[in-house]
Amino acid sequence: MFCAQKIAWVDYKDTNLLRRFITDRGKIKARTNTGTCAQHQRDVALAIKTARELALLPYLVRTLAADKGGPRRGRGPGRPGDRPAAGEDAVVADVAEAEVAGDVVGVEVDEQLV
Repeated sequence: MFCAQKIAWVDYKDTNLLRRFITDRGKIKARTNTGTCAQHQRDVALAIKTARELALLPYLVRTLAADKGGPRRGRGPGRPGDRPAAGEDAVVADVAEAEVAGDVVGVEVDEQLV
């Protein structure tokens, strides 16, 4: 494209042109996909990187994942070894998690000790 139009250099400020050389996720397309020669591909990559540094182009385009499942996602039970068994260790772990989260933890005080 650049050789056919005899463009001497790639302008980093021309974001509409540079977006043609970036995937929908923000990655620079390969030379085989863009059809540019080696020199112009290097120029395009340099222009895209410069435009990213100047915040003209994004480094990363976030997309929603189709599958959000998995063993560690959500509020499911998780794997068997993740939480302590029911009993005193579980209570201590729950209190520690609540204190880290900043929740108020009710503590009973034995009146005989006070």
